[in-house]
Amino acid sequence: MGEYKADNIVVLEQIEGVRKRPAMYIGSTDWRGLHHLVWEILDNSVDEAMAGYADKIVVTLHTDGSVSVEDNGRGIPVDVHPKTGKSALEVVFTKLHAGGKFDSKAYKVSGGLHGVGVTVVNALSEWLVVDVWRDGKHYRMRFERGKVVEPLTVVEEGVDKRGTRVRFKPDPEIFETTKFDYDIIYDRLEELSYLNPKVKFILIDEFTGDSKEFYSEEGIKELLLEIIGQAKPILSESVYFKGEGDSPDGKAHLEVEVAFQYVENDGETIYSFVNSIRTADGGTHVSGFRRGLVRAINDLARREGVLKDKQSYTAEDVKEGLRAVVSVKLPEPQFEGQTKGKLGTSWVRSVVDKITYDAVDNYFATRTSELKAVLERIELAKRAREAARKSRELVKKQAKRAGGLLPGKLADCSDKNPEHRELFIVEGDSAGGSAKQARDRAHQAILPLRGKILNVEKASLDKILSNREIRDLISAIGTGIGDDIDLSKLRYNKIIIMTDADVDGAHIRTLLLTFFYRFMKPLVENGHVYIALAPLYKVEWGRGKNKKVQYIYSDEELEKLIKELEDQGIEKYEIQRYKGLGEMNAEQLWATTMDPRRRVLLQVTVDDAEEANEIMSILMGEKVEPRRKFIEEHALEVKNLDI
Repeated sequence: MGEYKADNIVVLEQIEGVRKRPAMYIGSTDWRGLHHLVWEILDNSVDEAMAGYADKIVVTLHTDGSVSVEDNGRGIPVDVHPKTGKSALEVVFTKLHAGGKFDSKAYKVSGGLHGVGVTVVNALSEWLVVDVWRDGKHYRMRFERGKVVEPLTVVEEGVDKRGTRVRFKPDPEIFETTKFDYDIIYDRLEELSYLNPKVKFILIDEFTGDSKEFYSEEGIKELLLEIIGQAKPILSESVYFKGEGDSPDGKAHLEVEVAFQYVENDGETIYSFVNSIRTADGGTHVSGFRRGLVRAINDLARREGVLKDKQSYTAEDVKEGLRAVVSVKLPEPQFEGQTKGKLGTSWVRSVVDKITYDAVDNYFATRTSELKAVLERIELAKRAREAARKSRELVKKQAKRAGGLLPGKLADCSDKNPEHRELFIVEGDSAGGSAKQARDRAHQAILPLRGKILNVEKASLDKILSNREIRDLISAIGTGIGDDIDLSKLRYNKIIIMTDADVDGAHIRTLLLTFFYRFMKPLVENGHVYIALAPLYKVEWGRGKNKKVQYIYSDEELEKLIKELEDQGIEKYEIQRYKGLGEMNAEQLWATTMDPRRRVLLQVTVDDAEEANEIMSILMGEKVEPRRKFIEEHALEVKNLDI
């Protein structure tokens, strides 16, 4: 067993300020920051696994609102620290920048950032209890809001067990929510099992009594299959390679592991990790992989005569259809930000670049047919990119010739401040007419669409940009699309989709959302896109001055109101089922769907772009089988369907 004792713990500074400025250390105090606490503790157990000392990690959600992480590693040292005179365990949990991560003898690589993790978790917890099993003894220590309340004690002697368990309850004085999300932790443990093959991860939910075990033999090759999902692969098998390299000064060693595949679907999806920590924003390891892949593909294409000497594919061409996992391990990685979203260690880029180039070049050297399939996919992406560029230029020229004129059917608003302006996108002239009469002319603009817009998931960009309805949308919004989008030119703060509360309305809404997601994604990401919830029913009862009207937005709400009326002895009431917004007069449309004081708007967000991307492809793409399977699996979730 490797040495892991008190003198391996290095102390750099005190913990002051963590509770005053928690976001500096965990990014935020919402659900993201809350779960970041779990990741910090979990990272330490994973470090033990990566060092070869643990092969089982258990995460438990307790009914008292706390969570615990237990591993069967070496156990945190409990002997007296030579510089502080306190136990190493107390130093680790109470001193900022103290931990075994600074001592290369204890850990060659680690996910924990600069040893602040467990200290921050302790400082931001209502209470935290640490149990350590090592040297035949069971030790325990308890903290409250970062301070020792029960000193280190021996609970039991003569135990045949080793490892560490950290159990903590987040402080409600710090966090907006203290309820852990089972699904979020589930996804992280599943991910970690791929990154740490042959290590068993277990998730226990005391609320339901459920437990789930995660274990992978093949590692990131299995994770790549999950990422590919229903998409059709181009290559007969995924490309997989490993490599190693050193920093220029020879003091740091890098391990690289990559798996990638090309699929028929568009776009690029890369999952990247540093020491098993997900780097959502990529970093130098991802840019190194991309650069090495592009260089190798170009050299191979020239070698095969597909490209001439001075020709080359761009990174934009090569990334289309790419699905990849890039995982690196190195000592003392430099992240941009405490939440470890992006790797900043500069020398990693060139090492990963070279390893990728050599591996890709070697892989395709004897696989001519496979290389041909990839080059055909990339050539297709290149042509599409060039066609898209020409289409965008054409749209710009048309707009310039038209003098920047807005669509003729747009009823614009008079207020010139975009912050105060709203654009309602409605279906058909009938609903458009009612909306134009109902609106607040100073702040609300109306753009009626003729029927269902083009399904952009199935069309080329030049066809999309030649579609009149879509050109009207682009012109009205004002930002441009794709790579040319400029939010500073946004003409409306709120873009509101207002369609009928039926299947056709839902279809039109989905087509519009697909267009916004694919070509105006920053609008969605920045919270500018909304859905107006139109009522399904109008219920009237009473007479004269006692006459009452209530608009109902769901069948459940209708059932509840009817029961309330009947309980009050009201047997006479009228129910009107709205089939479309065009059935409403201007007064009703204003009262139910457009009046900012009474309307119901649903803001469209993209919490998980990758999942949204996959669902869009399944529902709106060319392939029938994945869509059929999705509908079969989710059909029972549909509560109201008009036929």
